[in-house]
Amino acid sequence: MNSRREFLKHMAAGVIAAPWIVPALAREPARRKRLAILTTEWRAFSHAWHMGERFLVGYPLGGGWHRSPLDVVSAYVDQFPENDLSRQRAKEFGFTIYPTVAEALRCGGNQLAVDAVLIIGEHGNYPKSEWGQTQYPRYEFFQQVTDVFRHDGRTAAVFNDKHLSWKWEWAVAMVESARALKFPFLAGSSLPVTWRMPAIELPYGARMSEVLCVAMGGVDSYDFHALEVIQCMAERRRGGETGVVALQALRGDAVWRALDAGDWSTGGWDPQLFAACLSRSQTLAQPPTFSHRYPTNAQIREYVKEPIAYRFEYADGLKATMLLLNGLVGDFTFAARITGETTPLSTLFYLPPTPNVAYSAGLMAQAERLFVTGQATYPIERTLLTTGLVAAGMQSLAEGQRRIETPHLAVRYRVSRESTFLRA
Repeated sequence: MNSRREFLKHMAAGVIAAPWIVPALAREPARRKRLAILTTEWRAFSHAWHMGERFLVGYPLGGGWHRSPLDVVSAYVDQFPENDLSRQRAKEFGFTIYPTVAEALRCGGNQLAVDAVLIIGEHGNYPKSEWGQTQYPRYEFFQQVTDVFRHDGRTAAVFNDKHLSWKWEWAVAMVESARALKFPFLAGSSLPVTWRMPAIELPYGARMSEVLCVAMGGVDSYDFHALEVIQCMAERRRGGETGVVALQALRGDAVWRALDAGDWSTGGWDPQLFAACLSRSQTLAQPPTFSHRYPTNAQIREYVKEPIAYRFEYADGLKATMLLLNGLVGDFTFAARITGETTPLSTLFYLPPTPNVAYSAGLMAQAERLFVTGQATYPIERTLLTTGLVAAGMQSLAEGQRRIETPHLAVRYRVSRESTFLRA
């Protein structure tokens, strides 16, 4: 295990430390912080591979190779597919895989023995809910973590990859448990913290009337990422976050009718916001022999076989649309109608390609900041709200695309002016 002196020596040799680490190290004793990873499965291209291994091998940050000041000392792995990598990584990097969450947190002893916990409940074979949601055991992992905290009389910082749970009541319970036990808790998508092209932020305290995200991927997965794109921008509006009062999901021909509708009041969305998003895309589909031509509505229908839309309304009147248009785009773009501005604000949330997927490094930099400082860099309420929006969208689709009233999503919070997206 590296000592504090060895870690600082690495820094001096050109390995980059994140700006929050040096002051934190000055306050900490020589012992390096210890991290437990709890995951559903650990294989190539899984989230444990993308996220957890950042703490084993480091990641690029600000033009240098950053080494984490935490040591992975234990893991719990729920499922072991044929291409499992967890045992190989444990042998190479010297951590132990334990048969239970509690043993992983206690490192085989009888007291909590880690300073930080990374929960990755994504991938693996799990049952579906009545609305088609994969029942990943994020809540179950979290509950077992808090059982240890309560029993042992001490806590650790916790980061949960993606949304909190497939079940709204469980997501609320997770946030309430973190508050009651007073431990730092953060969750979410890598999209809010990746690079943006152009590198712009929505003005703090701006008035907005409508926002839109055009994205790729499927429901109960990439819809969450697209909703986090919307939320990390919408939460900066004047008055802060007020919650969502209703959502309707659309599929297939209903999406095309909305596309033709022309605006929100007639069942669609602002066409200028849609055009701004497509104009920011780097993957916009094209007909044969063309390199860059704006698609007609007929061409969009031809390219996209299974369109999905979530149209939802915030308590303060802001309107939002999330579109999953596989075949038309392969990226995530955002546009907003800001009061007093004639041109929409728009940007691309940039996702570098596989296998490196450097945007996951951006998310783990935020997790590391949480683990080192004990301070969350954005409110957990953001991901609580997007968790509820995913569930409402899945319910709406499962129940004939009906409008869902969402009084339970009265999630109110404010964010600081500081923005966490990557710029360097």
